[in-house]
Amino acid sequence: MAGLGALAYWALGYPDRALEIGGEALALAECIAHPFSLEIAQLFITVLHLDRYEPELALQRLAIAEALAAEQRLAFLMEPRFLRGAALTMQGAFDEAVACLQEGLAGGVGAMLFRPYGLARLAEALARLGQHGAALVAAREGLQAQRETGQGWWDAELHRLEGLALVGLNRIEEGQSALNEALHIARRQQAKSYELRAVTNLARLWSEQGRRAEARELLAPIYGWFTEGFNTADLKDAAKLLSELA
Repeated sequence: MAGLGALAYWALGYPDRALEIGGEALALAECIAHPFSLEIAQLFITVLHLDRYEPELALQRLAIAEALAAEQRLAFLMEPRFLRGAALTMQGAFDEAVACLQEGLAGGVGAMLFRPYGLARLAEALARLGQHGAALVAAREGLQAQRETGQGWWDAELHRLEGLALVGLNRIEEGQSALNEALHIARRQQAKSYELRAVTNLARLWSEQGRRAEARELLAPIYGWFTEGFNTADLKDAAKLLSELA
C-alpha cells in the first residue's frame, strides 16, 4: 500500500520523498475512485504530516477524511481522535489534546488497532502538561500494547517518551537508559527519523549535564546522514542544538 510506504520512507529518514509517495497514493486512490482507498490515503497522509510536525496540514487532511467517511458511511481504519489529539498537542492545546486522546482510547476498532500510537501521543501531551507520572504510565501501557499485538512500529518512539517522562520525574539514570533503548531500537530498525529524535533528546540531556563534547559527537553523525527534510521540525531542532553545542 503506497500510503503505508510513505510512512515507511519517513521512518527510514526520507521525509520529503515520503510526501511525494503520499501524494502518489492519493492520486491513485482518486484515479480509481474507490472511497475507502481514498479515506485510507487521506489518513496515512494525516499521520505523515504529524510525523513531520505539521499540525495544520494534518488537520486539513483529517477533515477531508472525516467528510468522506460521513458521506460514504465508511468506518475508520484508525481512530481519528488520535490524529486530532496529536495535532492539538503540536498546537499547544494540551488539555484539549489529552481529553481528545483519552476519548479516542476508549473507542472502537480503530482505537484497538492503533492503540500504541494513541498512547504514544497521549504520553507526549501529558509530558507537555508537566504530568510526567501520567506520561510514564501511558508510554509503558503503549509498550505493553505493542508486545501484546506483536507490533514494533512505535517501539523506539514509546521508549523515547518513556525516557523523557523519567527525566521529567528526575529519575535521570532510568531516563537515560530508556533513551538509549530507543536509540538502539531505531538503529536496529534502520529508522533514521526515530534515531534522530532519540539522539537529539539524549544529546540535550548530556548537554545539560555538562557533557557538551560528547553530546555533539553523538548528534553530528546522525544529523549529517540526512540529505533532505531540513525544513522539518526534527531536523531544525537538531540543527539548533548542534549550533548551541559548537
